[in-house]
Amino acid sequence: MTNTASKPVRSRIRRYLITGVVIWLPIVATLFVLGIFVGYLDKLVVLLPEKWQPVHLIGFAIPGLGVIMALVILFITGFIASNFLGRQLLQLGEDILEHIPLVRSIYSTAKQISDTMFSKKGRSFRKVVLIRYPQKDTWSLAFVTNDSLGEVNVKAPRQLISVFIPTTPNPTSGFLIMVPPEDMIELDMSVDEALKMIISLGVIIPPYPRLGSGKTVPGIAPRKPGP
Repeated sequence: MTNTASKPVRSRIRRYLITGVVIWLPIVATLFVLGIFVGYLDKLVVLLPEKWQPVHLIGFAIPGLGVIMALVILFITGFIASNFLGRQLLQLGEDILEHIPLVRSIYSTAKQISDTMFSKKGRSFRKVVLIRYPQKDTWSLAFVTNDSLGEVNVKAPRQLISVFIPTTPNPTSGFLIMVPPEDMIELDMSVDEALKMIISLGVIIPPYPRLGSGKTVPGIAPRKPGP
């Protein structure tokens, strides 16, 4: 009798503990990541003259001051680079870097990636698609990165489109593969929604169907109904 009565109590305690974990885990994870990020940026304080650093002015460090400094540096850099003189100085700096053998390859690659990811003309991660990977009977989420592959499309026996397949739960790593457009299934979900689905190991699923969908990327097969 006692064991029977204690089962609901244990069940409630277990449920409350799990609920507490579900609530606190994302909060703690967010604070942990932000703590690492803010701590890293706070090292920018060493760029200030020693007598201007908070430790010497008020006797202790100010958490988050590095984030403010980073934003100020980014703003000033963007402001200067947006006028004629700034563009000329930027071009001069790039020309110098382009003549340094090892630095040239690193800088040019990083610049191409940043231009693709952040510029208004960037074409990175334009659409979410389904492709057959790693075998023909399994499917993976992928992001279209480019449909103009230069020599690849000239010499390949058929048109190819490059896609990036992110790993889970860390989507910053993955695989770049090139597949024919007819082997892709275009999805209506946004890139952000697909990333959430990947990071959550498939737990967070974007709502479907959507209203007003139907946009397509040139060269990619439209989404097919059914299994």
